[in-house]
Parts: sequence; C-alpha cells; structure tokens
Amino acid sequence: MSALNELRSLGSQSRRGKGNTLVAYAFLLPWLIGLVVLTLGPMIASLYISFSKYNLIQPPRFIGFDNYLRMFSDPRLFNSLRVTFTYVLVSVPLQLLFALMVAVALDRGMRGLALYRSIFYLPSLLGSSVAIAILWRQLFGTQGLVNQVLGMVGIQGMGWISNPDTALGTIILLNVWTFGAPMLIFLAGLRQIPSLYYEAARVDGASKRQQFFTITLPMLTPIIFFNLVLQIIGSFQSFTQAFIVSGGDGGPVDSTMFYTLYLYQKGFAQLDMGYASALAWGLVFIIGAFTAINFFAARYWVFYDD
Repeated sequence: MSALNELRSLGSQSRRGKGNTLVAYAFLLPWLIGLVVLTLGPMIASLYISFSKYNLIQPPRFIGFDNYLRMFSDPRLFNSLRVTFTYVLVSVPLQLLFALMVAVALDRGMRGLALYRSIFYLPSLLGSSVAIAILWRQLFGTQGLVNQVLGMVGIQGMGWISNPDTALGTIILLNVWTFGAPMLIFLAGLRQIPSLYYEAARVDGASKRQQFFTITLPMLTPIIFFNLVLQIIGSFQSFTQAFIVSGGDGGPVDSTMFYTLYLYQKGFAQLDMGYASALAWGLVFIIGAFTAINFFAARYWVFYDD
C-alpha cells in the first residue's frame, strides 16, 4: 500500500508540474510572439532581402552576394565607417572617464546625493531624443548660445554645425554629455567595494591617489568592462543625433555621415532596400567583432575578486 501511495503522490506531483509548466508558457506566450513576429521574423526577412535587389515596389529579385561585394567598392560607405569609428573611439572613452570622475565625486557622501544623481542622469534619458538634438543644433548654430557666450569675452564664434572640422565634435560632445547611465552603474560599483581595503591602505600610509589606482580602479574593472561593452554597442547604433544635427544629409561634406545614417539614406531615401539590408548585417558583424574583441581582451585587464 505504501508503494501504491508513493506512485499516486508522484503522479500527482507530475501533473502539478505539467500544469505549472503550461502556466509558465502561457505567461511567456506574449513575449514569444513578440520575439518571433517583431525580432526573428524581420531579421530572417532582412537576411533574405540582403541577397536580393528590392525597391519596395517590385518583388525582391535574388542577386546572390552582389550587395555584399558592392560594399567593398563604395567610397561613401568607407567614409561613414571612418566617421563612425572616430565617433565611437573618441566619445566612448571620454564619456566613461567623465562618468567615473563624477561617480567618484558623488561617492564621497555629499549632501543632496539623490538630487545630484537625478540631475546627472537626466541627460541620459533625453540625450537620444529629437528635442535634445534640435536643442543641440541651436546651441552650436551660428547665432547659438555658444557663440553668444564666446562673444561676451571677445571671441569670434563660428558655425560649429556647418563646419566640417567641428560638426562631428559637437555630436561627440552630445554623447559625452549623456554620461548619467554609466555614472549610476559606476556609483553602484563604488558602493560595493569593501571599506576594509581602504582602511588597510590608510594604515600602510597609502595616499588617496594610490588608493584609487591600487584599490578602486582594479575593483571597478568589471563595471568598466560592462559599461564599455554597452556604450560601444549603443554608439555604433547612434542615429538620431546625426540625423537631426546634420539635417538628415550627414553634412557638411559627409562629416557626420554615420553608418546608420548612410544605411537609412540607402533604404528609405533611395529605396535600395537590398543594399540597406546588407549594410545592416554588416553593422551586426562590426558590433559582434568589437564585442568579441572586448571579451577576449577582458581576461588581461578585468579583475574579479574571486
């Protein structure tokens, strides 16, 4: 009888387990539908279109690897890569450096910390919006606030947006200004460093500078790595800032022609969807390559406490 009761108990548990599994899948169903319909489906369609000639009017016509081979002989594409790489390699380190500096300053326990955190985080919420990009264009225009301030101290301003030597710099500055998100992550990481390390360092006579470079920075390397990967991926996908600041044409003289902006022009302005899809998959490869390089290099400079 005891064996029979155990079998009945196991059967009841199995039925309950199957019921719980069905309930879990029922809750996951909206997400699974969204994943298939809004993510995987368009990605597969884009992959097929990248091997075809398609203008949104006529049906796609399969042309093999022609779109991908065309990318190697497109001078505007190479220029967009140069602009995008410059933007990523300059703006991301500056943004992380500034975010770390502010986080270290806020970690000292100043009064009104919650207010300062909110103020510094606000640009991250608004930095990729159209309104902020328009405001940025007005600030650095010929009659903008920057030139008005420079005029007060006797410095002749210039058209920062219309000058090909400085237009990209204004967008880089906009990205650096949106340092709030990595700053909060740095601040959380600083709060997790055990205080006993600093106490031992003070007993040994270490200065604040020595404590930062021998304790704070090594302990923050996992957080730096996390922010670095996220910001690089996000910077490669930047579009709104360049589109609004340049008026949608990547000017002046293609100095703000980001890769994403060039992809947009090919796909939605020139209706060359096949080539635009190939460019999109090229961007996936570039981001994947940078991410893989970061993970490979992380073993040489990222320190984990365990």
